[in-house]
Amino acid sequence: MKLACIDVGLKRIGLAICLASNIVTPQSAILRKNRDQAARDINTFLKEWEIEKLIVGFPSANEEMQRRIQHFVSLLNLTIPYEFCEENMSSIEAEDMIKGEIKYKRDGRVDSLAAKIILERFLAKK
Repeated sequence: MKLACIDVGLKRIGLAICLASNIVTPQSAILRKNRDQAARDINTFLKEWEIEKLIVGFPSANEEMQRRIQHFVSLLNLTIPYEFCEENMSSIEAEDMIKGEIKYKRDGRVDSLAAKIILERFLAKK
């Protein structure tokens, strides 16, 4: 089954995919100008990769962000199943992984690495 994971943030949405076996690959993050544009970009991404199930990072501790993420997912008008997966500490873990790089920029790499971590956690539970 082809899986994708999104890590929804206020400025960027991290993306990762798993097309075969358990190999998860981060993709270029989507820069969020507004909710509608971001939702359109996610829908296009899901169609292009022929994704069969979407995993959505979900913070257990932050109720406001939970509400925002649920609202954003409702804007996607999904025709595929989706599931929420715990995302706690995934961004911090991703930042630690990228620290060795010379220049650290807010270009979405951390967000997509966080999505990769969330998807790997999801697959590990299966």
